Amino acid sequence: MTRSDLAERKIQGVGLGLKRELIPQIQTAFGQDLISNINFVEIAPENWIGAGGKMAAQLDWFAERYPIVCHGLCLSLGGLSPLDEAFLHQVKLFLNRYNIPLYTEHLSYSTDGFKGQHGYLYDLLPIPFTEEAVHYVAKRIRRTQDILEQKIAIENTSFYVEAPVSTLDELTFLKAVLSEADCLLHLDINNIYVNSVNFGFDAHEFLRGIPGERIVYSHVAGHYQEAPDLLIDTHGEDVIDPVWALLEEAYQLFGTFPTLLERDNNIPPLDILMREINQIADLQSKQQYLLASAKSYR
Repeated sequence: MTRSDLAERKIQGVGLGLKRELIPQIQTAFGQDLISNINFVEIAPENWIGAGGKMAAQLDWFAERYPIVCHGLCLSLGGLSPLDEAFLHQVKLFLNRYNIPLYTEHLSYSTDGFKGQHGYLYDLLPIPFTEEAVHYVAKRIRRTQDILEQKIAIENTSFYVEAPVSTLDELTFLKAVLSEADCLLHLDINNIYVNSVNFGFDAHEFLRGIPGERIVYSHVAGHYQEAPDLLIDTHGEDVIDPVWALLEEAYQLFGTFPTLLERDNNIPPLDILMREINQIADLQSKQQYLLASAKSYR
């Protein structure tokens, strides 16, 4: 399969975050039934832009065999520092070089804006949910899309403290940004659940309010339970049953959109990780079967 062929394919099925320790395992297992349900991979462009030597060869290998999506870490869409347009031009070249069709970022901030400089905070912090912030972030998203000459998707993020100046709830804020920026949604199922526990709302009601037509793909992941009412989004544990239930309901509501398993810490061997990949594929197949059956009875 050539890169031009991959560029014409839409992201579909099940994806996996491409971590360094998984690369040799995937390369060894490529073409085997073990990993047949891995349909695309996700990378952080910050970790690969400018890579040479072995890393560049590895990326070339994957780009020739899998569709790739880019999920950014440091653009800081809600930050006070000026938008890093030089970095965005690097991203644009990177996307074009590897025929990567999609770039997504977190609806958060990670810079402090000290004296107009880019002081990175090494965390993804929540944007205050206000009308002013809607306009501010939407403007930065539109500028990002103008530079990249394509729509991006924003991810709903987990957070642990509500800004006291917030005047909107999270879902209202998210929908307002999506509408004003006219961008796409990278739906994180686990983040909905984590926030619902941390802030005491109904995760299923939140899900039903999502504008499904904007979803391009989703994340599922595990988290750490610090206390009964405090979950930490670590991506270091197995996905739990309530998150699987949310994903299944999302498929029922919006169709079987592509879904990627995030595992950033405590990464098990690939054959163990494939159990959750296969579970996503099974949920997708189940929903597609139910949809086809419903159509046959009409």
